[in-house]
Amino acid sequence: MFETFELYLRASRDTLAQMSERALGLAVDKAAEALITAAKTRLPILVCGNGGSAADAQHIAGELAGRFLLERPAIDVRALSADTALLTALGNDYGYETVFARQVQAHGRPGGVLLAISTSGRSRNVLAAAEAARQQGMTVIGLTGNGGGPLAALCDVLLAMPSPSTPLIQQCHQVVYHYLCAVTEIAVAEQSP
Repeated sequence: MFETFELYLRASRDTLAQMSERALGLAVDKAAEALITAAKTRLPILVCGNGGSAADAQHIAGELAGRFLLERPAIDVRALSADTALLTALGNDYGYETVFARQVQAHGRPGGVLLAISTSGRSRNVLAAAEAARQQGMTVIGLTGNGGGPLAALCDVLLAMPSPSTPLIQQCHQVVYHYLCAVTEIAVAEQSP
């Protein structure tokens, strides 16, 4: 599939083009609205994922707690994959499937947002986090791949990228979450004195 750099670039271009041809833009706008509302009202934004998606969760948290492009007040955001002592304690005491759900139970609030990242939509600990977030009255935004897998049924907003390829899904996720960070940041900056 990616035997040459040119083929990889072509696959990337085609996948990004498919994003604009689908109704994904409406879902992205809905996700942005939920994030902006949570950020403006100081409700928690929790982000989780495994592996590369854990790194994306930390990237998102860094952009929103710090800054993406503008100086503005910090946003209440937490990457649930960032605290290794907590992750290992929860994994040891409760099982790996619970490491994000337990943190959602601790930090989630009605009206807050869980951004659940799983390229397959099948990560059990991400699914458990989405279930816990729904029980907390949080908005669940899923960043997934083609179809969304079982995570789709647990999401208020599903952002399913138009590819079955993990690397291409992750590239599309970055495009989407950079946009979400930008519009959330602008809204918070406009609100601050």
